[in-house]
Amino acid sequence: MTQPPKKAVVLSSGGIDSTTAMAIAQDRGFSVYSLSFAYGQRHQVELDAAASVAVHIGAKDHLIIQAGLDAIGGSALTDDIPVPDAAAHNENDIPVTYVPARNTIFLSYALAWAETLGAFDIFIGVNSVDYSGYPDCRPEYIAAYEKMANLATKAGVSAQTRLTIHTPLIHMTKADIIKTGISLGVDYGMTLSCYNPSPDGLACGKCESCAIRRQGFIDAGVADPTRYAEA
Repeated sequence: MTQPPKKAVVLSSGGIDSTTAMAIAQDRGFSVYSLSFAYGQRHQVELDAAASVAVHIGAKDHLIIQAGLDAIGGSALTDDIPVPDAAAHNENDIPVTYVPARNTIFLSYALAWAETLGAFDIFIGVNSVDYSGYPDCRPEYIAAYEKMANLATKAGVSAQTRLTIHTPLIHMTKADIIKTGISLGVDYGMTLSCYNPSPDGLACGKCESCAIRRQGFIDAGVADPTRYAEA
């Protein structure tokens, strides 16, 4: 009798990285459960992109969690702080677009949903190569969280199966991520990476996320399908 596919919770922002991670999870034979967050981000139109991606990939479910990080603030994405242009970022500094504890909070919700679903796999599209320098995107952070997760869950302490946090993009360049997604049939035209998009989803073309995205398509030799407000 054929065994049903294993379930995986995939964190989805509707951007290039999370969408590619979701496509990889599906390609590896997982039944995908997409998880997104309305956390008070100024770019909430990303949730529309995440919903489109979930349909495009064929996720079994797409859950949006309300997580009001704007009540805490401390980031240009959740507070009344201007989103800086890419040229303003010093690569040695953690940028003001860093959201305090965001990935820790998101992974905790993913862990709870995975345990409820009977899933032992979580995919997250963090990257430590072409990224903005966020501390919660580093391999050592993911390793530490995975260790904690296996100490903090019923499945972990009963030694049923270890939870694995998959980071398939963590050592890839943005160009390689895009090439991988293209090979898996990803339509990047439905994704959104901008930190400061217009209300109708046009990318600003000026923030660091837009700059990294644009350069990724150039380096990959792939036409950029992004709709930029400046155009």
